[in-house]
Amino acid sequence: MSAAVLPKHVAAVLKCQKNPLRALEIFNSVKKEDGFNHNLSTYKCMVEKLGCYGEFNEMEGVIEEARQKIDNKLLEGVYITAIRSYGKKGKVQEAVDVFEKMEFFNCQPSVHSYNTIMNVLVEHGFFKQSHKVYMRMLEKGISPDVYTFTIRIKSFCRTNRPHVALRLLNNMPDQGCRFNAVAYCTVVGGFYEVNCRVEACELFDEMLRLGITPDVTTFNKLICMLCKKGDVQESERLLNKIMKRGVFPNLFTCNVLMQGLSERGQLNEAARMLETLNKEGLNADVVTYNTLICGLCKHSKVAEAESYLHKMVNGGFEPDAFTYNTIIGAYCKLGMIQKADRILNNAVFKGFVPDEFTFCSLIYGLCQDGDFNRAKSLFNEAAGKGMKCNVILYNTLIKGMCQQGLILEALKLMTEMPEKGCRPDTWTYNLIINGLCKMGCVSDASNILNFAVAKGTLPDIFTFNTLIDGYCKQSKLADAIEILNTMWDHDVVPDVITYNTMLDGLCKLKTPDDVMETFKVMVEKGCVPNIITYNILIESLCKSRKFMKALDLLEDIQSKGLIPDTVTFGTLINGFCENEDLEGAYELFRRMKTQYNCTHTTATYNILISAFAKKLKMDIAEKLFLEMSECGCSPDNYTYRCMIDGFCKVDNSELGYKFLLDNMTKEFLPSKETVGRVINCLCVKNRLLEAVGIIHLMVQKAVIPDVVHTIFEADKKDVAAPKIFVEDLLKKNHITYYAYELLYDGIRDKKVLKKLSVKKTFYH
Repeated sequence: MSAAVLPKHVAAVLKCQKNPLRALEIFNSVKKEDGFNHNLSTYKCMVEKLGCYGEFNEMEGVIEEARQKIDNKLLEGVYITAIRSYGKKGKVQEAVDVFEKMEFFNCQPSVHSYNTIMNVLVEHGFFKQSHKVYMRMLEKGISPDVYTFTIRIKSFCRTNRPHVALRLLNNMPDQGCRFNAVAYCTVVGGFYEVNCRVEACELFDEMLRLGITPDVTTFNKLICMLCKKGDVQESERLLNKIMKRGVFPNLFTCNVLMQGLSERGQLNEAARMLETLNKEGLNADVVTYNTLICGLCKHSKVAEAESYLHKMVNGGFEPDAFTYNTIIGAYCKLGMIQKADRILNNAVFKGFVPDEFTFCSLIYGLCQDGDFNRAKSLFNEAAGKGMKCNVILYNTLIKGMCQQGLILEALKLMTEMPEKGCRPDTWTYNLIINGLCKMGCVSDASNILNFAVAKGTLPDIFTFNTLIDGYCKQSKLADAIEILNTMWDHDVVPDVITYNTMLDGLCKLKTPDDVMETFKVMVEKGCVPNIITYNILIESLCKSRKFMKALDLLEDIQSKGLIPDTVTFGTLINGFCENEDLEGAYELFRRMKTQYNCTHTTATYNILISAFAKKLKMDIAEKLFLEMSECGCSPDNYTYRCMIDGFCKVDNSELGYKFLLDNMTKEFLPSKETVGRVINCLCVKNRLLEAVGIIHLMVQKAVIPDVVHTIFEADKKDVAAPKIFVEDLLKKNHITYYAYELLYDGIRDKKVLKKLSVKKTFYH
């Protein structure tokens, strides 16, 4: 090698290499040249290249060589590079080991080394360990710098302690460190994370008043967090503030905002953002298009997503595997296999190679479509393309079979997996267990669990929750409790779903004492109840007519920081109604909105309307009916049924008839029992024309006995259908014999039919 080649030249060549092992070959080859010796720069460059690509064995070899060739006191930069590389790959223990070895090899860590390891620990959630490293640094007499403070601020924010982080931020000047935008934005983000928006906004404004403006990279980290929380509007508000100070968004900023809009379902706004990028001097990239396509597919707007695929291609961008797989997967979920095939064929023509995700989407879609032969064919095709022995492909086919009730075929497929060199995992067994439980074969599912454990596959929380749910649905609470006790033997801690399932099973068996005892155990075990837990408790107490205790739970719910929902109030209101305390039910119904700010729903209105209608208090029922429409709660078929039945019971045939017609105008189909009630009322009042009109309207809506469909001649069918319908009403005791006699003659009376043909009201 020419003497003109220097270490800086070698370092430049190494940086350009995309293959780390090829870079290592070059690194080793130059050592053989006379007059050339690697220096600190080339060693650091080689360590960084190998660490970046996860070639850690080779990286450790280079570090060992550097120790032998260079004074160890100078190797801190090499060690810091190795620590960062391990941290980026999630190898925290290895990063700690490198840090601990520094002093052993006579390299004293400076504040930079301490900052690096502390940052790795914080990034991976080891907050206590990071604090210990910080205390150790102070004991060594090493003064923290601005990066130390920033890392510790991040640690406090990650543990939801932004107020502590703010105190630390305010102490920075006293420690000789100047405020910076990263520290400020970290604390701002911490306040947003715990929903302290006022404090976050005030702190952000304070930062700007001090003349500290974040650069676009720092700002992007803040809005990433906001957009993940779904607060795109706040992100845009902050963006406007920094733009006034000369900081403009880059493409990453726009992509993050677009993703936030897409996640919230604001797809039109996301699409508009894509269209306006060019006007802002920014060029969309593949990530931009993929973000919008993904958002559209998540909201089932796959055809629109496909149109952006074409725009993407026309714009000179090459779709990647994510683009194609997203659209193919979305079409498969919607059962549009032919469209998914079309996309795939076009993609393959353009050089796309189907991967595991592609095959999984198609296999699952075909199973949903019932085309198991082609699903198996695709499964075999995937195996022939180098995806053999892939547990994910097996699980996809097994899941599709289980969902379609083909549990025996799924079991057969699972048993053949070891023969193909593929071992079933926990998810495989969970799919089979879930499928068996849905079919009611819970004992067989329990046997599968025992088989899995015998084969060395450990069950998880989903396994046990599925079995407990299966036993509870069959009212086999003793078996469910046995499974619950078994969980502890496998070091699986029951979660809130486990206990809620048990509580619900006990509630259905009307054993309130057992429900409360299980709830007590749940809390003692450290499992935090959610609103579903309390709703089950309230239902249990209402069933045992302990209404005041059920009401007391409302305060308990709020004291735990939970918010009562419509199920909570619906259960309580229904409990009062069943106890015939309509006054108490009505009062709670009003408090639900005024005191608890919980919006009424059609279901809560229905509970009250049904109760008042049963007590024949139709004035209040009608008032509630009119009110619910004004509040945006649309009456449903059950609402109309309650109103119609109530009016008929109080002999108000006029309103009963009016509500029935209104019901059918809304495209709801009343039950034959409800229709019979109205007809009986009309016949008693000798309103034969309206009664016959209802019969013909029901025939027109095709609410007729099946025997009518056996009449093939249209003329005969038209004549016979009303008669058969009336006979069916009598047979099922929905109308009286008196009404039947009137109707039997009325549906054939030409005068009545002539009046009906003129009076079109019945049909519109």
